[in-house]
Parts: sequence; C-alpha cells; structure tokens
Amino acid sequence: MDVGTRSARAGVVQADGCELAREICAFPLLEGPAQHRTYRFSDIRIAVRQAVSAAVDSAGVEPAAISGLALSATCSLVLRDAAGEPLSTDPGEGDVVAWCDHRAADEARDCSQSPHALVDRNGGFISPEMQTPKLLWIKRHRPVHWQRLGQALDLSDALAMDVTGVPVRSLCSMVAKWPYDGRSGWLVDYLRTIGLEDLPERVGFSIPIRLPGTVAGPLSGSAADAMSLSAGIPVAVGLVDAFAGALGATGMTSPNAAGNCLNLITGTSNVIMSVGSTRAGASGFWGPYRDVIMPGAWVSEAGQSAAGALLDHLLELWSPGGERGGPSHAEVLDRIDQLYASEGPHLAGDIHLLPDFAGNRAPFGDPSARGLITGLPLERGMDALCRVYWRGAVSLALGIRQLLEHGGMPWDGDELAMLGGFSRTRLLIQLFADVTGRRMVCGEAGDRVIDGTAALALKAAGDNRDLASIAAALIDRTAAFEPDPDASRLFDRDYKIFNTLQKQRDAIDQVG
Repeated sequence: MDVGTRSARAGVVQADGCELAREICAFPLLEGPAQHRTYRFSDIRIAVRQAVSAAVDSAGVEPAAISGLALSATCSLVLRDAAGEPLSTDPGEGDVVAWCDHRAADEARDCSQSPHALVDRNGGFISPEMQTPKLLWIKRHRPVHWQRLGQALDLSDALAMDVTGVPVRSLCSMVAKWPYDGRSGWLVDYLRTIGLEDLPERVGFSIPIRLPGTVAGPLSGSAADAMSLSAGIPVAVGLVDAFAGALGATGMTSPNAAGNCLNLITGTSNVIMSVGSTRAGASGFWGPYRDVIMPGAWVSEAGQSAAGALLDHLLELWSPGGERGGPSHAEVLDRIDQLYASEGPHLAGDIHLLPDFAGNRAPFGDPSARGLITGLPLERGMDALCRVYWRGAVSLALGIRQLLEHGGMPWDGDELAMLGGFSRTRLLIQLFADVTGRRMVCGEAGDRVIDGTAALALKAAGDNRDLASIAAALIDRTAAFEPDPDASRLFDRDYKIFNTLQKQRDAIDQVG
C-alpha cells in the first residue's frame, strides 16, 4: 500500500515480482489559507481499506494467499489527543497535517538557527515539511491544542498502528523527519534550545522504534475484514513513500564510483536519492541517514516541493478559456508529442520558468522562494497550454540538473533509476535524460514504490533474503533512455537562463 498526496494505491505483488493487480482510491486534501493543508485520517483509512479490498478482488486470489501487508506513505503528521482521539488545530481542518503544509515556515527558520548536528544533517536548514517545525507551530500558535496533544505519528506509522493496534515507529520516518538520531535517540539537547523540551512526552516517547521490514504487529480482525485479508498476517514496519521507491529501484542501475546508486522519484514532488555504501552529503541536501531503508546503507536526498503539483497548477491556469474540466495531462502530453516531433527542443523556447511555486526545498532551502514565468504571449487555446506546460516540465528537469551538479559526490554517475508518475511517459523520461545528460533507467512493468513496499511485506512475512535481494528480485524488465547530444546542447542554453533567472529573482528580493 502506497499512500500519496491525494490517493491510496494498493498492489498485490507475487514474490517473483509479478503484479497481479493495482487499485487506486482518492481522498481529499483540505486546502486552507496561509498554506494550511490537511487530511482527515478517517478519509485516508477508508481509501486504504477500499483500495486493498479492490486489489485483492481484482487479483482473483483468496485472502489466505496474501502472506503479508506493508504500508508506505507521505511524511504527513497524524495528531491525537491524550485519549487517542483525532486532534485538529483549526475548525474545518483535518487531524493530519499534510507533508506539503508550509504554515511553519517561520518556525523552520527558527529551528535552523540553532547550531546542531541535526541542522547540519539536513543540509543546514530544517524544512517546514519536517515534523519539528510543525509541532513547534502548534505549541506557539495553538497552546490549548498543545496541552491536549498526546500522540503524533508519521502517517505510515499511524496506518500500521491503525490496522494492528500496536504502536510502532519506523526508524526511516524518525531519522529523516524527526529530531531523532538512530544512535543516540531523541535529541533532547536540540529540543531544549528551540523550546520543545516537552516534545517526546507529548508525542509518545516510549513508542518502540524498529527497522523497516520488521514486524509491526499482526493484522487485526476488523482491518482484515475491511480489506478482504486474513486476520493475523504480519504487517511490516513501513517507509516514507520516496524511500520505498528507492528500495523498489534496487538493482535497476549500477553503483557510481562512490558505491551509491542514484534514483529520481517523481510525483507530486520530485526527489533525488543516493543509496549505497558511502556516507556523503552536501549543503542544501538532506542526510546522510544510515539504516533508514536497509541496514548498513547510507541515504542522501534532495528534492523539489512542487513537480507534478506544478503541472497540475499550469494545467488548471492555462486550460483553454480558463475553464475547469479542460484537457487531461494525457491529452496535453499527446499534443506536446506531436508539437515536439516538428519543433524538437526548440519547442516554446522563448518561455522560461522557475518551478519554485511552493518554495525551493533544495539546493537553497528557501520555502519563501516563488516561481517565475517569462516570455508569455497573449495566445490561449490548447497549443498555448501545451507550450506553457512543456516549459514547466523543462524547468523541473533543469532543477534536477542543478541538484545533480550542485552536490558533487555522491551524485556523480552516468545513470539514474527514474520512477513515479513521470516515468510512465516516454516524452518526459527522454526530457530528463536530455536535460541532465544522464541515462534514465525505468521499469517496464510494475510500480517501484509498490514494489519497494511489497519487499517490506515479504521480509516481515519471513523471507530469509536481505531487503536488497528481495527488492531486486521484484523487478522484471527495465528500459534505458540515453540522452540525445543535440538536444542536450540546446537545453544547455535553457540551463544558463535558469541560473540567470534565479540571480534576477534574488536581485528583485533585495529591492527595498
């Protein structure tokens, strides 16, 4: 089970990697003022259970044939009061603060100003997408709710607890998103400096923390009935969804000179992950983290807060006539394919974007950064939409190139495993290859996030292989997309303009 930003996706996967079924069930994202974005946990629970039940039915297997369950999810924050009841911080909001909620931008800056190894480990800046600033925001702005707070969990951990009744935290979410260290535990010295010394007792200090793929607990009878599964099967300790994607990509590419494999996980946001034997990080990058995916492996990551979300935004803004219910992403991409066939990389080359409509997660760590669009004509209609949309996609690829070039090792390498939504469109895969100058390797079948999560379920169900071997065995076929040298040379000009626009934006911000 992969719970994303707006939907839950359930896959039934065999141990040999054959995906028997995949079903999707949407749930609402509640968008409020001042960048408040929340969910109702009850909506997510319903979507999860319906998607699993539908997938089991579509697969045509008996519940007894399912040997294990794992749930990965976005790093959203689930809030409960001391009695275990849902806790919302504002009327009309849900009890889950979405990963993309940026209300705590000021708190994130304050959390970043205290010199500490935690800040260094996160590239020198604590993002408002992490849990510490969100919890500090609650303490500062909703003190009554802070006093009522009795438990706070990452979404994947809350989902595992929901279907087992057993409170367990994943080492992945704790190290990557919380003020926690895998060796020394809760970083109480840091919490004291930012005014959150009472955080551990508020959110459940005593909840055990376990490695991904270990057993969180047995599936409860009520959850089993709702999901068409057998009660008592093991439920695995899960992963943050992007980390599950990186696990699912194991074996798709060869390690670089540093001994690490590079992954590009695309979706609502885009993330680059380096997974391997080398402990390395860079300014503006998160990590390195150890043991958060597999024992002994180091992980570093950098990302764009809005990727698929940016294309959603452009699609809505530039739909012909400005009306909702315009063309779909698939229809726009089909038309762009036709335009690109005649115009090539020159397509809409006078339009340029900075994609930071929801801030810059990396390499600048600036949630207040905003996007730019230059070179717009007055034209409307389908082709005008396609040209703006295409250049939005180009800007996302340019941002990934900047991340790859910014950090140096362990980001050096000739190829990336590309997965997620963008990897299902050949045009976009080739775009990222051409812009970055790297070979993109994609799975021809299956879903890497689902496969990574399935590897956790297999491990919890008693598979004796290590997680890397389990995940690698789930990959059926891959396809490689080589960069086109001629297209890459043309996109070099776009990259220079991309960097120039960033400097101009900085200059504008300095104008008094």
